[in-house]
Amino acid sequence: MGRVAAPYGVRGWMKVQPYTATPEALLGYPVWQMSMRGEREPREFRLIEGRAHGGALVAKVEGVDSPEAAALLRGSLIEVARAAMPGADAGEVYLADLPGCMVVTGGGVELGTVEAVDDCGAHPLLRVAGADGASRLIPLVPAYVTGVDLAARVVEVDWEADY
Repeated sequence: MGRVAAPYGVRGWMKVQPYTATPEALLGYPVWQMSMRGEREPREFRLIEGRAHGGALVAKVEGVDSPEAAALLRGSLIEVARAAMPGADAGEVYLADLPGCMVVTGGGVELGTVEAVDDCGAHPLLRVAGADGASRLIPLVPAYVTGVDLAARVVEVDWEADY
């Protein structure tokens, strides 16, 4: 959902680079999961206060009360528990649900499995690993992705096997 960029001020605030479509949306989640430098497992931090600051956010979380403590979180990914996320609306999916889905053409040709969804500015790209070892990048736009069936774990695309 975001990344801690740097300490901000002298009271443990941090500058945060949000990865949400609307930067302030991250402030709507009261509990963030982050890993302090040197720790493998993320810990939960309760959001005390936050606000927009330019194209980023500044935020204060419980238990981080100095610039030194905030510096230990620099570079940490900010995650939110899946249960805290609202359900996707009809016709929408969370990009995190797509890895592992089989990618097939409208004609039923299997192109491979979604390895990841990469954000490349204008639109996301499906990174598809083929059984033949080929790797494909398919734009995640309605012109090429014609259907997603999460129950069946299938993404249907208007794409040719030799692209």
